[in-house]
Amino acid sequence: MGARRRGRETALKILYSMDLNPGPAQDVCKRAQEWGQIPANSKQFALELVEGTLERLDAIDGLIRDASLKWEIGRMAAVDRNVLRLAVSELTAGKGIPVRVILDEAIELAKKYGGDESGTFVNGILDRVRLNLEMDS
Repeated sequence: MGARRRGRETALKILYSMDLNPGPAQDVCKRAQEWGQIPANSKQFALELVEGTLERLDAIDGLIRDASLKWEIGRMAAVDRNVLRLAVSELTAGKGIPVRVILDEAIELAKKYGGDESGTFVNGILDRVRLNLEMDS
C-alpha cells in the first residue's frame, strides 16, 4: 500500500474517532499513531490531512451540505461523512493533487470502510462538490 493511501486511511480513522468521541485532536492523533506501524511519511501526511480538515471544518461541511441535496450531514453514516470531509479538505487545500486521484481514493475508502452503498453515495456527493467548486472558480 502506498504511503499516501496509508496516510488517508489513518486520517479517516482519526477523523472518525474524533467525530464519535470528541476530544482534543492531539490526544486522538497520538492514540492513532499507536494503532500500528505507520511509516513516518504516511504519519506526517495523515496529520497534515487531519489538521487541514479540522481547521476548515465549517467551510468543508458547508460545501458538503450544498452538494448533498437530500441529506443532512448529521444524518449521514459516520464513515461516509468523514470520507467526504477528508476528500473535500484535499480538494480545497490547493496542494496540486489531481482531482481524479482524490475522488478515486475517497471512493475506495468508502467502499472499504463504509456500507454497501457508500462508494456510490460518496461518488455522487463529491462529484457535485467538484462541479460546485469549478463553477465558483
